[in-house]
Amino acid sequence: MGEALAFRLRAVRAYVLLVGFFLMGAVLIAAMAVLDWLLMTRLFIARMAGFEGMVLAVTVLLAVAILRGMYVFLQAGRLGPAPQGVAVTPQDQPELWEQIHAAAEAAGERPPDELYLVGEVNAGVMEQSRLLGLLPGRRRMVLGLPLLAGLTVPRLRAVLAHEFGHYANLDTRLGGVTVRGRMAVLHTVEVFGRGSTPLHHTVGALYVGYARMFLRTSQSVARHQELAADRMAARHAGRDATAAALRALPVLDAAHTYYLQTYAGMGEPLEALPPVGEVHGGFPRLLAARPGERLAALGAGQRPPRPHRYDSHPPTAERVALIEELPADDLADGSADEPAALALLHDPGRVFAELEAHTLPPEAAQLRRMSWDDLVMTRAVADAGDLSRPLRLAVARTLRAEETEPAPVRNADAELPGLEAVLDAFDRGLLWTAVADRMPKPPQASHLTGPSARNFIRPRIFDGLAGMIQLRLVETGHATPDIAWSGHPGLALPEEWERGMDDAVDAAVADTPDTAPLRALLAGVGRVSA
Repeated sequence: MGEALAFRLRAVRAYVLLVGFFLMGAVLIAAMAVLDWLLMTRLFIARMAGFEGMVLAVTVLLAVAILRGMYVFLQAGRLGPAPQGVAVTPQDQPELWEQIHAAAEAAGERPPDELYLVGEVNAGVMEQSRLLGLLPGRRRMVLGLPLLAGLTVPRLRAVLAHEFGHYANLDTRLGGVTVRGRMAVLHTVEVFGRGSTPLHHTVGALYVGYARMFLRTSQSVARHQELAADRMAARHAGRDATAAALRALPVLDAAHTYYLQTYAGMGEPLEALPPVGEVHGGFPRLLAARPGERLAALGAGQRPPRPHRYDSHPPTAERVALIEELPADDLADGSADEPAALALLHDPGRVFAELEAHTLPPEAAQLRRMSWDDLVMTRAVADAGDLSRPLRLAVARTLRAEETEPAPVRNADAELPGLEAVLDAFDRGLLWTAVADRMPKPPQASHLTGPSARNFIRPRIFDGLAGMIQLRLVETGHATPDIAWSGHPGLALPEEWERGMDDAVDAAVADTPDTAPLRALLAGVGRVSA
């Protein structure tokens, strides 16, 4: 009882400060109005004469800045433009809406008026509130398709109930109002931070100082609401499903980032896109191929984002620990072996295709679409060409330098040496006497000599030679594309190459180059002169 009363008192104090954030602007404007009236009626002492015009101009500009801040503060409660996503009605996706209605009912809240499926690992409910959040308004929910792809239905229930729990009268109406007020305050401060005039910075300093006081005061209220929303999720979806969902969210976020960079963005240098619907729709394939620890490994080594100083979310480990302290229940934990919540959607392929239309820039319509295999092959060939070109250029320059009367080069790329010529140059002892010196090096490595220089440049020579080998294997039909949802997309090489390629290339770029092992491997895919 004492803890509940303390929370109510903190919520009331935070709300009073929230109202004060708005009233501060009104008080400042009133004070300047009084000052202007005194100037206009010449009640100031005579020596102030002559400064009235300048003071009036300054006060008017300050008043405009303050009014802008008050307007921005009030506008923070608006829903704003529709998100980049697919608008979904109950008629479009009844099973998904059924889960949303159930979660809203469990929290004692009304369901959203709008639902948008977006391309992020995200879920949220926004409300167009009035009178600093005291009067509710239209609600909009956003739900990420990657979230549906990575969570089972019980775990999705937990996420949905948590979002509606933010709006529930869990302890006091003012608790939810305070949480919404924090977003309005942060939004107002950000707008002033983007101001370009000294007056904006002056007024902004006042707002920032007051905002810090409000955010410190309301921090415990916001965190209390967050943990209360977790408990609401546990009551609706079950303790174990809620804890599992909390653990899964950062893993899904890291996996989705990896997918966007490695797969969805694979064709960017080629000005190409995956098949229609697969820009976002390939993510479920990656999830299906990487269960458990292999999926979590995608985020290994990544530094977690630094939490905001006034973040209302306690650390995930703390939230999970508090959930697991709750009594056990007989609700399903939503094991990862169960079907993903994506199964709630009718025709998910069509939804993924519609999402592309809302998220891709207009110029994407001009890009060519390629199958995953064609995309992997084309990208692998382009990457192999980029890797091999510095080595081929270095060998070409070395060979031209040996000529007594070098012929003019009309097309440098067309006249770059092939794999056989490069290996012949290595056999002649040119690798470490001339070729390595012509390989590009950053300025900080230009002073290196002897073994240090060789160890620095050797990996680049290795990559260049490996790139040439990959091009040869593609040319002869011995390398095939491998989308490798469970690994890394690239080329699948013959078994003998998988076993022996690295050792053979290592021998070719050793201090005393030996190309024989590599030539032996190449003998089966195209003759290389001895």
